[in-house]
Amino acid sequence: MRRLVLTLSLIVGLSAICFDGRARAETIGTVTGLPIPRYVTLRSSQVNVRAGPGSRYPIEWVFQRPDLPVEVVSEFDTWRKIRDVDGTEGWVHQSMLSGRRAVIVLGQIRVLHLEPDDAAPAVARLEPGVIGKLEVCQNEWCEIEISGFDGWIHRSHIWGVRADEALE
Repeated sequence: MRRLVLTLSLIVGLSAICFDGRARAETIGTVTGLPIPRYVTLRSSQVNVRAGPGSRYPIEWVFQRPDLPVEVVSEFDTWRKIRDVDGTEGWVHQSMLSGRRAVIVLGQIRVLHLEPDDAAPAVARLEPGVIGKLEVCQNEWCEIEISGFDGWIHRSHIWGVRADEALE
């Protein structure tokens, strides 16, 4: 019985090591070596999103919004599987993506503040779906620029930056 317990313990321990190794490997892109997932933006005003990683796969839809933030969730050769703010996924060619960072305003009208403080004066009121250039994030606040207005917004009010991500 003791030998069976030791054997089971060894198997469970080895399984945990193998699982941990896979989990770490899946957090780095196999093609670029960059983190997966990561946020990027669409480079063009027309980006074909395909069912699979290659031009032989059918186009499922076309994004028509340049600078839209998307999340890279997988890589294959020159193709990136992306996810949009609504959770829709598909494959795009790497040339259609930019490393520039942007965010999209979520939910309802949000206040852009002069400083990272709820009591700070309002710079602008932002409609849901508005896209802004991401500049800096500190704690629960991010500095963004939208149509010439520069200010701070709660991280929870935007999509395009991870909750634990620090940008300087």
